[in-house]
Amino acid sequence: MLKVAKFGFYMFGINTYVVYDPIDKDAAIIDPGMSRKEEFDAIEKFIEREGLKVTHLINTHLHIDHAIADNWVKEKYGVPVEAHAEDASLGERMKQQALMFGLRASDVAVEIDKPLKEGDVVKIGRGELKVLHVPGHSPGSICLYDKADDFVIVGDTLFQGSIGRSDLPGGNHRQLVDAIKNKLLTLPRETMVLSGHGNKTTIGDEWDSNPYLV
Repeated sequence: MLKVAKFGFYMFGINTYVVYDPIDKDAAIIDPGMSRKEEFDAIEKFIEREGLKVTHLINTHLHIDHAIADNWVKEKYGVPVEAHAEDASLGERMKQQALMFGLRASDVAVEIDKPLKEGDVVKIGRGELKVLHVPGHSPGSICLYDKADDFVIVGDTLFQGSIGRSDLPGGNHRQLVDAIKNKLLTLPRETMVLSGHGNKTTIGDEWDSNPYLV
């Protein structure tokens, strides 16, 4: 049984998740959005306190808010960057993304070391996350589904009462809506939805009331 720790970080209101096996102690850091010393400290202290071994660094997509701390995690824990290959150009343009948001463009590009694709399975100790390709917010947006524990980490594809932006480079509104309907709304209604920003929800709640998915 996998556990999920959620961290809310300042600059973009980003949700970073640590998914871990409490017995085997393997862990994945998903969408590292740390940008201040106390945020890096929070992740590091949690990993140390729980006695975890970071075995995966996964990005649901490579917009800067979800990947700003990728290179720190990669160097700190010696793990490759895992993301969908169709977001490679976003990783290469991390400097340009920073400038778009008025940030200092001091970080280097993020390179995908281990491409993920639809149907891949990421093993974390005794548990596993299945990769679902859900494009539209970005070309390579993925979601990570844990069938056994009944949750899905969806990045910026689906939110409580809303969906991800599609007006950024590579976005496509129709593609996003279709992908959500075909890949996410087909999951069990009780499946917990853990988004990249904001509160958790369920597949059933979004099926019933999300105005963007009518």
